Amino acid sequence: MNSRAPQVCILGSAEPGSRAYELAGAAGEMLARRGITVVSGCGAPATRVAAERALAAGGTVVSIVPHDDIGVKDWPCSVLIPCGMGDARNLLMALAGDACLVIGGRAGTKSEVCLAWLHKRPLLPLTGCGGWSDTLERDPPDERRNSPILPWDSIATLESQLTKLALLRG
Repeated sequence: MNSRAPQVCILGSAEPGSRAYELAGAAGEMLARRGITVVSGCGAPATRVAAERALAAGGTVVSIVPHDDIGVKDWPCSVLIPCGMGDARNLLMALAGDACLVIGGRAGTKSEVCLAWLHKRPLLPLTGCGGWSDTLERDPPDERRNSPILPWDSIATLESQLTKLALLRG
């Protein structure tokens, strides 16, 4: 019997004050309240606010950082993993979740998403807020259909998608 809590990676970027940023924070809080471990690099404002809100809600946050410094101060996490691998850390991020939330996104996010796709991790792109995640469902990394792409545009829709993946109980 598997006693591990489900884990969901938060990938992407969005600036404070944007709808995507607000939804990232709300997603982190909801995941924590529903007993899901949040995995976040906390390097972009959106991934950081998701981690902060998850912690404030009493959740567990694992942060995988690209450098080798275990002494990072004021980092929002329960567990800090300094991998010392620079951008190669993106593979660890892609593998660390039962699914990956994708918010906006730039080149680093695209790298993580492609790696998650190759390793058959479900992708949950935020839509309606701009950024690369808006187009992920209609323009997946390639033709292989490696994993489901389940878009969301509200916390209620995100909960529904996580239920479809059996990461949440209805």
